[in-house]
Amino acid sequence: MSILNIYVTSENNSTELRLSKASTIDNLKIKLEPITGVSASFQQLALYKDDMFVTSLEGHPAETMLGAFPIEDYWRIHVADTNPSRVKGQFNDVSLVQKFELTEEDYEKRSDSVLAFKKRNNLGRFNDAASDSSSASTQNRAFEEAAQSINVGDRCEVDIGGGALKRRGTVRFIGPTEFQAGLWVGVQYDEPLGKNDGSMQGVRYFTCPPKYGSFVRPDKVQTGDFPEEDLFSDEDM
Repeated sequence: MSILNIYVTSENNSTELRLSKASTIDNLKIKLEPITGVSASFQQLALYKDDMFVTSLEGHPAETMLGAFPIEDYWRIHVADTNPSRVKGQFNDVSLVQKFELTEEDYEKRSDSVLAFKKRNNLGRFNDAASDSSSASTQNRAFEEAAQSINVGDRCEVDIGGGALKRRGTVRFIGPTEFQAGLWVGVQYDEPLGKNDGSMQGVRYFTCPPKYGSFVRPDKVQTGDFPEEDLFSDEDM
């Protein structure tokens, strides 16, 4: 039975998944629960081609397989939450999330922070050079040093900072760009967490699906054995 790449959307998120046509609708709902945050018993699934409604996946026997519906690669399954007790937007309201706070003194002591990196490389206010051009030169040398261990095609993990989770993907581009000076690394993420399709300001540097591409500085990229995380690795074939 064939495998499809399907977009799954809900009120809380949007992601791309590999789904088997042999999956039953009931089994699919169970696997979508931790991804969408919607309980399987309250999920209402609808199939779309782009933004055009195709059919509802509801009202069929429990053993009905996904392949019984007219579904193709890169179509979309939307998960609606029918729970009458739900609080709309409760997973999107960041004011409800307890914030991680670090004192300035503790931050100064960390060796893995942006501040520590600037200190080691004499960047920003830690630069003893008298001119901005000297500062830029020091920064570019740091980027060039970091880029020496990066190759196009490498699997990688990107630390964008700010407390965000690290993102995995594949290196698609390394070099200077027209949108900003210095070296940049073009990454195709495994999930739609990027901001572009490999092009910036009308110039294409690599090609990937929309919202999968991103440009980051070389010091944010770590290459190595970072396999794509597959939430459905036990999917029936």
